[in-house]
Amino acid sequence: MNLRSHPLQTLAIILALSWTLSTGAPTAMAIETQKATFAGGCFWCMEHPFEKLDGVISVISGYIGGHKENPTYKEVSAGSTGHAEAVEITYDPTKVTYEELLEVFWRQVDPTDGGGQFVDRGSQYRTGIFYHTDSQKKTATLSKAALENRMLFGKPVVTEITRAGTFYPAEEYHQDYYKNNPIRYKYYRSRSGRDQFLDQHWTDDGKAIKNSAWTDEELRQKLTPLQYKVTRENGTERPFENEYWDNKKEGIYVDIISGAPLFSSTDKFKSGTGWPSFVRTIPDAGIDEVEDNSFFMKRVEVRSADSDSHLGHLFTDGPPPTGLRYCINSASLRFIPKEELKKEGYEAYLKLFE
Repeated sequence: MNLRSHPLQTLAIILALSWTLSTGAPTAMAIETQKATFAGGCFWCMEHPFEKLDGVISVISGYIGGHKENPTYKEVSAGSTGHAEAVEITYDPTKVTYEELLEVFWRQVDPTDGGGQFVDRGSQYRTGIFYHTDSQKKTATLSKAALENRMLFGKPVVTEITRAGTFYPAEEYHQDYYKNNPIRYKYYRSRSGRDQFLDQHWTDDGKAIKNSAWTDEELRQKLTPLQYKVTRENGTERPFENEYWDNKKEGIYVDIISGAPLFSSTDKFKSGTGWPSFVRTIPDAGIDEVEDNSFFMKRVEVRSADSDSHLGHLFTDGPPPTGLRYCINSASLRFIPKEELKKEGYEAYLKLFE
Protein backbone atom coordinates (compact mmCIF):
# COMPACT_ATOMS: atom_id res chain seq x y z
CA MET A 1 0.00 0.00 0.00
CA ASN A 2 1.25 3.49 -0.87
CA LEU A 3 1.01 5.41 2.40
CA ARG A 4 1.34 8.75 0.67
CA SER A 5 -1.91 8.12 -1.19
CA HIS A 6 -3.76 6.96 1.93
CA PRO A 7 -3.31 9.70 4.58
CA LEU A 8 -6.09 8.34 6.82
CA GLN A 9 -4.52 4.89 6.97
CA THR A 10 -1.13 6.48 7.64
CA LEU A 11 -2.59 8.47 10.52
CA ALA A 12 -4.20 5.32 11.94
CA ILE A 13 -0.89 3.45 11.88
CA ILE A 14 0.92 6.31 13.61
CA LEU A 15 -1.76 6.51 16.31
CA ALA A 16 -1.63 2.75 16.85
CA LEU A 17 2.13 2.81 17.26
CA SER A 18 1.92 5.73 19.66
CA TRP A 19 -0.66 3.87 21.77
CA THR A 20 1.50 0.76 21.86
CA LEU A 21 4.56 2.66 23.06
CA SER A 22 2.68 4.74 25.63
CA THR A 23 0.75 1.85 27.19
CA GLY A 24 3.51 -0.75 27.18
CA ALA A 25 1.46 -3.09 25.02
CA PRO A 26 3.40 -6.00 23.51
CA THR A 27 5.53 -5.20 20.51
CA ALA A 28 7.40 -7.37 18.09
CA MET A 29 10.59 -6.95 20.15
CA ALA A 30 11.37 -10.27 21.85
CA ILE A 31 12.42 -10.52 25.49
CA GLU A 32 15.80 -12.23 25.92
CA THR A 33 14.78 -14.79 28.50
CA GLN A 34 16.99 -17.22 30.40
CA LYS A 35 16.42 -20.58 32.03
CA ALA A 36 17.20 -21.87 35.51
CA THR A 37 16.71 -25.46 36.64
CA PHE A 38 16.48 -26.63 40.25
CA ALA A 39 15.69 -29.95 41.91
CA GLY A 40 14.19 -29.72 45.37
CA GLY A 41 12.33 -32.92 46.06
CA CYS A 42 8.67 -33.12 45.07
CA PHE A 43 8.22 -30.71 42.17
CA TRP A 44 4.67 -29.90 43.28
CA CYS A 45 6.20 -27.87 46.12
CA MET A 46 8.75 -26.06 43.96
CA GLU A 47 6.44 -24.34 41.48
CA HIS A 48 4.63 -21.74 43.56
CA PRO A 49 7.68 -20.08 45.24
CA PHE A 50 9.07 -19.20 41.81
CA GLU A 51 5.83 -18.52 39.94
CA LYS A 52 4.96 -15.67 42.27
CA LEU A 53 8.21 -13.79 41.52
CA ASP A 54 8.02 -10.75 39.29
CA GLY A 55 10.07 -11.54 36.20
CA VAL A 56 9.39 -15.28 36.18
CA ILE A 57 7.57 -16.14 32.95
CA SER A 58 6.94 -19.85 33.43
CA VAL A 59 7.73 -22.75 35.75
CA ILE A 60 7.50 -26.28 34.37
CA SER A 61 7.73 -29.47 36.43
CA GLY A 62 9.78 -32.27 34.93
CA TYR A 63 12.74 -34.60 35.09
CA ILE A 64 16.49 -34.04 34.62
CA GLY A 65 19.83 -35.69 35.27
CA GLY A 66 19.00 -39.25 34.22
CA HIS A 67 19.95 -41.71 31.50
CA LYS A 68 16.62 -42.68 29.92
CA GLU A 69 14.94 -40.68 27.17
CA ASN A 70 11.39 -39.49 27.74
CA PRO A 71 10.96 -41.01 31.18
CA THR A 72 7.53 -41.32 32.73
CA TYR A 73 6.56 -40.34 36.25
CA LYS A 74 6.17 -43.98 37.17
CA GLU A 75 9.70 -44.77 36.00
CA VAL A 76 11.29 -41.74 37.68
CA SER A 77 9.45 -42.22 40.97
CA ALA A 78 10.68 -45.82 41.04
CA GLY A 79 14.25 -44.52 40.99
CA SER A 80 15.25 -46.53 37.95
CA THR A 81 16.15 -43.76 35.48
CA GLY A 82 18.60 -41.61 37.45
CA HIS A 83 16.44 -38.52 37.00
CA ALA A 84 15.49 -36.03 39.66
CA GLU A 85 12.17 -34.28 39.91
CA ALA A 86 12.90 -30.66 39.03
CA VAL A 87 11.46 -27.37 37.84
CA GLU A 88 12.63 -25.46 34.77
CA ILE A 89 12.16 -21.72 35.16
CA THR A 90 12.02 -19.26 32.28
CA TYR A 91 12.68 -15.74 33.50
CA ASP A 92 13.42 -12.19 32.43
CA PRO A 93 16.90 -11.34 33.82
CA THR A 94 16.11 -7.62 33.68
CA LYS A 95 13.44 -8.16 36.36
CA VAL A 96 14.76 -11.01 38.47
CA THR A 97 18.36 -12.17 38.75
CA TYR A 98 19.78 -15.66 38.96
CA GLU A 99 21.13 -14.77 42.42
CA GLU A 100 17.59 -14.00 43.56
CA LEU A 101 16.33 -17.30 42.18
CA LEU A 102 19.06 -19.11 44.11
CA GLU A 103 18.02 -17.36 47.32
CA VAL A 104 14.47 -18.60 46.81
CA PHE A 105 15.71 -22.11 46.04
CA TRP A 106 17.75 -22.45 49.25
CA ARG A 107 14.70 -21.40 51.27
CA GLN A 108 12.59 -24.30 49.93
CA VAL A 109 14.84 -27.29 50.65
CA ASP A 110 16.97 -29.14 53.15
CA PRO A 111 20.35 -28.84 51.39
CA THR A 112 22.02 -31.14 53.93
CA ASP A 113 19.96 -34.22 53.00
CA GLY A 114 21.65 -36.39 50.38
CA GLY A 115 19.03 -39.15 50.47
CA GLY A 116 15.96 -37.28 49.31
CA GLN A 117 13.76 -34.52 50.67
CA PHE A 118 11.64 -34.87 53.76
CA VAL A 119 9.08 -37.71 53.43
CA ASP A 120 10.20 -38.49 49.86
CA ARG A 121 13.27 -40.72 49.82
CA GLY A 122 15.61 -41.72 47.02
CA SER A 123 17.90 -40.00 44.53
CA GLN A 124 14.89 -39.02 42.41
CA TYR A 125 14.06 -36.54 45.18
CA ARG A 126 17.58 -35.19 45.65
CA THR A 127 18.38 -31.50 45.62
CA GLY A 128 20.37 -30.11 42.73
CA ILE A 129 21.29 -26.97 40.83
CA PHE A 130 21.57 -27.55 37.08
CA TYR A 131 23.40 -24.65 35.47
CA HIS A 132 22.93 -23.58 31.85
CA THR A 133 25.94 -21.26 31.52
CA ASP A 134 29.36 -20.86 33.06
CA SER A 135 28.12 -17.67 34.69
CA GLN A 136 25.33 -19.61 36.41
CA LYS A 137 27.84 -22.22 37.54
CA LYS A 138 30.06 -19.57 39.14
CA THR A 139 27.13 -17.82 40.78
CA ALA A 140 25.69 -21.08 42.13
CA THR A 141 29.07 -22.18 43.48
CA LEU A 142 29.55 -18.88 45.32
CA SER A 143 26.00 -19.02 46.65
CA LYS A 144 26.48 -22.55 47.98
CA ALA A 145 29.78 -21.59 49.61
CA ALA A 146 28.16 -18.59 51.28
CA LEU A 147 25.37 -20.78 52.65
CA GLU A 148 27.88 -23.35 53.85
CA ASN A 149 29.96 -20.69 55.60
CA ARG A 150 26.94 -19.48 57.54
CA MET A 151 26.59 -22.93 59.15
CA LEU A 152 22.83 -22.57 59.52
CA PHE A 153 21.86 -26.22 59.59
CA GLY A 154 24.39 -27.96 61.79
CA LYS A 155 25.37 -30.18 58.85
CA PRO A 156 27.32 -29.77 55.60
CA VAL A 157 25.49 -28.58 52.47
CA VAL A 158 25.46 -31.50 49.99
CA THR A 159 23.41 -30.05 47.10
CA GLU A 160 25.22 -30.84 43.85
CA ILE A 161 25.87 -28.30 41.10
CA THR A 162 25.95 -29.91 37.65
CA ARG A 163 25.52 -28.88 34.02
CA ALA A 164 21.93 -29.04 32.81
CA GLY A 165 21.21 -31.85 30.40
CA THR A 166 17.93 -32.64 28.69
CA PHE A 167 14.90 -31.56 30.66
CA TYR A 168 11.75 -33.63 30.12
CA PRO A 169 8.47 -31.94 31.08
CA ALA A 170 6.35 -34.07 33.39
CA GLU A 171 2.86 -35.26 32.51
CA GLU A 172 0.24 -32.54 32.21
CA TYR A 173 -1.54 -33.45 35.45
CA HIS A 174 1.64 -32.58 37.39
CA GLN A 175 1.79 -29.02 36.05
CA ASP A 176 0.49 -26.38 38.48
CA TYR A 177 -0.60 -29.20 40.78
CA TYR A 178 -0.95 -26.83 43.73
CA LYS A 179 -3.50 -24.80 41.74
CA ASN A 180 -5.43 -27.62 40.11
CA ASN A 181 -5.56 -29.94 43.13
CA PRO A 182 -5.38 -27.61 46.14
CA ILE A 183 -6.91 -29.97 48.69
CA ARG A 184 -4.69 -32.93 47.82
CA TYR A 185 -1.67 -30.64 47.58
CA LYS A 186 -2.24 -29.11 51.02
CA TYR A 187 -2.82 -32.56 52.51
CA TYR A 188 0.46 -33.85 51.05
CA ARG A 189 2.50 -30.79 51.96
CA SER A 190 1.26 -30.56 55.55
CA ARG A 191 2.41 -34.15 56.12
CA SER A 192 5.62 -34.07 54.11
CA GLY A 193 7.77 -32.42 56.79
CA ARG A 194 8.90 -29.64 54.44
CA ASP A 195 7.14 -26.75 56.17
CA GLN A 196 8.20 -27.95 59.60
CA PHE A 197 11.85 -27.90 58.53
CA LEU A 198 11.59 -24.52 56.82
CA ASP A 199 9.89 -22.99 59.86
CA GLN A 200 12.82 -24.13 62.00
CA HIS A 201 15.39 -22.42 59.80
CA TRP A 202 13.75 -19.42 58.10
CA THR A 203 11.48 -16.63 59.26
CA ASP A 204 8.38 -15.62 57.30
CA ASP A 205 10.29 -12.78 55.63
CA GLY A 206 13.13 -15.08 54.53
CA LYS A 207 15.70 -14.36 57.23
CA ALA A 208 17.78 -17.22 58.54
CA ILE A 209 17.24 -18.62 62.00
CA LYS A 210 20.72 -19.42 63.28
CA ASN A 211 21.49 -23.01 64.26
CA SER A 212 24.82 -23.93 65.77
CA ALA A 213 24.05 -27.57 66.53
CA TRP A 214 27.28 -28.92 65.06
CA THR A 215 28.80 -31.96 66.69
CA ASP A 216 32.36 -31.81 67.94
CA GLU A 217 33.50 -34.13 65.15
CA GLU A 218 31.81 -31.97 62.50
CA LEU A 219 33.42 -28.84 63.92
CA ARG A 220 36.86 -30.46 63.84
CA GLN A 221 36.34 -31.15 60.14
CA LYS A 222 34.83 -27.76 59.38
CA LEU A 223 37.20 -25.49 61.29
CA THR A 224 40.94 -25.08 60.94
CA PRO A 225 42.99 -26.36 63.90
CA LEU A 226 43.51 -22.77 65.08
CA GLN A 227 39.81 -21.90 64.77
CA TYR A 228 38.90 -25.01 66.75
CA LYS A 229 41.52 -24.28 69.43
CA VAL A 230 40.30 -20.71 69.89
CA THR A 231 36.55 -21.29 69.80
CA ARG A 232 36.25 -24.66 71.53
CA GLU A 233 39.33 -24.72 73.78
CA ASN A 234 39.52 -21.03 74.76
CA GLY A 235 42.80 -20.60 72.93
CA THR A 236 44.51 -17.36 71.88
CA GLU A 237 46.10 -16.71 68.49
CA ARG A 238 49.39 -14.88 68.03
CA PRO A 239 49.20 -11.08 67.93
CA PHE A 240 50.00 -9.31 64.65
CA GLU A 241 49.93 -12.71 62.88
CA ASN A 242 46.18 -13.16 62.51
CA GLU A 243 43.78 -12.44 59.69
CA TYR A 244 41.89 -9.33 60.78
CA TRP A 245 44.07 -7.39 63.20
CA ASP A 246 44.90 -4.81 60.51
CA ASN A 247 41.83 -5.23 58.30
CA LYS A 248 40.59 -1.79 57.21
CA LYS A 249 37.75 -2.84 54.88
CA GLU A 250 34.12 -1.97 55.56
CA GLY A 251 31.89 -4.83 56.63
CA ILE A 252 30.74 -6.90 59.59
CA TYR A 253 32.31 -9.70 61.60
CA VAL A 254 30.17 -12.76 62.34
CA ASP A 255 30.54 -15.85 64.49
CA ILE A 256 32.68 -18.34 62.53
CA ILE A 257 30.38 -21.18 63.64
CA SER A 258 26.82 -19.84 63.77
CA GLY A 259 27.10 -16.85 61.47
CA ALA A 260 25.57 -14.55 64.10
CA PRO A 261 26.53 -10.87 63.54
CA LEU A 262 28.86 -9.65 66.28
CA PHE A 263 30.95 -6.60 65.33
CA SER A 264 31.11 -3.88 62.67
CA SER A 265 34.10 -2.24 61.01
CA THR A 266 32.54 1.09 62.01
CA ASP A 267 33.43 0.26 65.63
CA LYS A 268 36.89 -1.19 64.96
CA PHE A 269 39.98 0.72 66.06
CA LYS A 270 43.74 0.23 66.07
CA SER A 271 44.59 -0.72 69.63
CA GLY A 272 48.23 -1.60 69.09
CA THR A 273 47.71 -4.99 70.69
CA GLY A 274 47.85 -7.02 67.48
CA TRP A 275 44.28 -8.34 67.70
CA PRO A 276 41.03 -6.98 66.21
CA SER A 277 39.62 -4.46 68.70
CA PHE A 278 36.15 -2.91 68.85
CA VAL A 279 34.56 -0.23 71.04
CA ARG A 280 31.18 -1.98 71.02
CA THR A 281 29.25 -4.90 69.57
CA ILE A 282 26.66 -4.74 66.82
CA PRO A 283 23.25 -3.79 68.30
CA ASP A 284 21.47 -6.85 69.71
CA ALA A 285 24.53 -9.04 69.16
CA GLY A 286 24.37 -12.30 71.05
CA ILE A 287 27.33 -11.79 73.40
CA ASP A 288 27.84 -13.40 76.80
CA GLU A 289 30.31 -11.83 79.26
CA VAL A 290 31.79 -14.33 81.70
CA GLU A 291 34.16 -13.79 84.61
CA ASP A 292 37.55 -15.33 83.81
CA ASN A 293 40.06 -15.95 86.61
CA SER A 294 42.54 -18.02 84.62
CA PHE A 295 46.27 -17.28 84.58
CA PHE A 296 45.98 -15.60 88.00
CA MET A 297 44.13 -12.65 86.45
CA LYS A 298 40.62 -11.33 86.77
CA ARG A 299 39.22 -10.68 83.30
CA VAL A 300 35.93 -10.66 81.44
CA GLU A 301 35.70 -13.35 78.78
CA VAL A 302 33.55 -12.68 75.70
CA ARG A 303 31.61 -15.61 74.25
CA SER A 304 29.12 -15.97 71.41
CA ALA A 305 25.69 -16.82 72.78
CA ASP A 306 24.68 -18.64 69.59
CA SER A 307 27.52 -21.15 69.49
CA ASP A 308 28.97 -20.81 72.99
CA SER A 309 32.30 -20.05 71.33
CA HIS A 310 35.20 -18.26 72.96
CA LEU A 311 35.79 -14.95 71.17
CA GLY A 312 38.24 -13.02 73.33
CA HIS A 313 38.14 -10.62 76.30
CA LEU A 314 36.62 -7.28 77.25
CA PHE A 315 38.73 -4.49 78.78
CA THR A 316 37.97 -0.97 79.99
CA ASP A 317 40.94 0.78 78.40
CA GLY A 318 39.29 1.58 75.07
CA PRO A 319 38.74 4.98 73.41
CA PRO A 320 35.61 7.16 73.60
CA PRO A 321 32.70 7.04 73.39
CA THR A 322 32.44 3.73 75.26
CA GLY A 323 35.85 3.38 76.88
CA LEU A 324 35.64 -0.33 76.09
CA ARG A 325 37.95 -2.61 74.14
CA TYR A 326 36.59 -5.88 72.85
CA CYS A 327 39.83 -7.74 72.11
CA ILE A 328 38.78 -10.55 69.78
CA ASN A 329 40.56 -13.45 68.09
CA SER A 330 40.40 -13.35 64.29
CA ALA A 331 40.03 -17.14 64.31
CA SER A 332 36.64 -16.85 65.99
CA LEU A 333 35.29 -14.52 63.30
CA ARG A 334 34.39 -14.41 59.63
CA PHE A 335 34.48 -11.06 57.86
CA ILE A 336 31.78 -10.17 55.32
CA PRO A 337 32.59 -7.12 53.15
CA LYS A 338 29.90 -4.45 52.86
CA GLU A 339 29.35 -5.17 49.18
CA GLU A 340 28.54 -8.83 49.92
CA LEU A 341 26.12 -8.32 52.81
CA LYS A 342 22.98 -8.57 50.67
CA LYS A 343 24.18 -11.67 48.84
CA GLU A 344 24.93 -13.45 52.13
CA GLY A 345 21.63 -12.56 53.78
CA TYR A 346 22.84 -9.72 56.01
CA GLU A 347 21.19 -6.90 54.06
CA ALA A 348 19.73 -5.40 57.25
CA TYR A 349 23.23 -4.40 58.37
CA LEU A 350 23.86 -2.15 55.37
CA LYS A 351 22.28 0.63 57.45
CA LEU A 352 25.41 0.62 59.62
CA PHE A 353 27.29 2.16 56.72
CA GLU A 354 24.81 4.84 55.69
